[in-house]
Amino acid sequence: MSSLGEWRDKMKLDTRTCIRAGFTVAAVYLFIHYWSVIAGGIGLALHAASPLILGFVVAYAVNILMSVFERVYFPHTHNRLLNKSRTIVCILLSYLSLIGIIALIIGLILPELTNCVKVLIAKIPPLMDQISRMLQNNKEMSGVVKEFGTITANGNIDWQGIVTKAADWMAGSLGGAMGLVGSVVSATFSTTFNVIMSIIFSVYLLAGKKKILSQIKRTAKAYIKNGLYEKIRYFFGVFNESFHSFIVGQCLEAVILGSLCAIGLLVLRMPYAGMIGALIGFTALIPVAGAYIGGAVGFLMIATESPVQAVVFVIFLVILQQLEGQLIYPRVVGASIGLPGIWVLAAVTVGGSVMGVSGMLLFVPLASAVYRLLKEDVDKRTS
Repeated sequence: MSSLGEWRDKMKLDTRTCIRAGFTVAAVYLFIHYWSVIAGGIGLALHAASPLILGFVVAYAVNILMSVFERVYFPHTHNRLLNKSRTIVCILLSYLSLIGIIALIIGLILPELTNCVKVLIAKIPPLMDQISRMLQNNKEMSGVVKEFGTITANGNIDWQGIVTKAADWMAGSLGGAMGLVGSVVSATFSTTFNVIMSIIFSVYLLAGKKKILSQIKRTAKAYIKNGLYEKIRYFFGVFNESFHSFIVGQCLEAVILGSLCAIGLLVLRMPYAGMIGALIGFTALIPVAGAYIGGAVGFLMIATESPVQAVVFVIFLVILQQLEGQLIYPRVVGASIGLPGIWVLAAVTVGGSVMGVSGMLLFVPLASAVYRLLKEDVDKRTS
């Protein structure tokens, strides 16, 4: 009888296993066969939830600044009014500080950039005259221009004719342009709405972060075994520390790079030193490659004053960027997240190839967390 019972239990187990295997195979088949539909549904869900996702990202970043104010604003007071106002005041101070930093950067960049554009516009007519004389002296180019009917009887270039033809071409394309304008307006409105909703959602998250975290912990403990719960908690704690340290280190590295750039430009006696330094620091928030984006704008601005100085600026920026990429960034950001410099560069390279700029920002803290978990597991297994 006992052997018969064991056989029945084994048959039940085998039947249950077969059913599970069958459901697994069917699920995998349906997933592969209807992947386009599933991917479309996932994309639609992510697009609909994009304000919430962006709001969570904003709240996570602002919370780093908010935690600083929470450590300063009466942390151990027993005053009931101060305790109630603590969260609201710290949120307000965090957003005001962030707005102040952005306003300071814009204040440093925008006036100089406006003056540069004015200088550039003022230099366009002499440049046109120079091109005109060059075309007149070049017989081949003159023949090409003459074919388009843009040379007058006295041999000068008919700029008015060129403008007229360009206006006619633009008028013919007006229908497409109006459609493009409509698309731009719609996209601008949608983006503005998403940004506003994200900021509102981030404020709600920050205001109720203690309650939300408490609810998540209670729910997890209710449905997850204690041992597994502690592992999951530690896992997410490592990722949280990595992202927190990465954001702090990235901001510190941007300040260092921007300051070095401004000091170097002042030593070289180049124009727009403060503005370009602020721009380089701001764009350096994009790991490794970000400074080159600001460098392109800086090159154009300095070129309006002196092309030779613009070339010198490019050489200086390349040297500074190499110094930053090989020494400053791996040591500052790598040290803050506990990731060796070579793996920081590897994460930036792979992340940029896979997801562009967002991949550069995401893969470094992800690599740091994976590196730490793997190192701890290896140490545990080999000890």
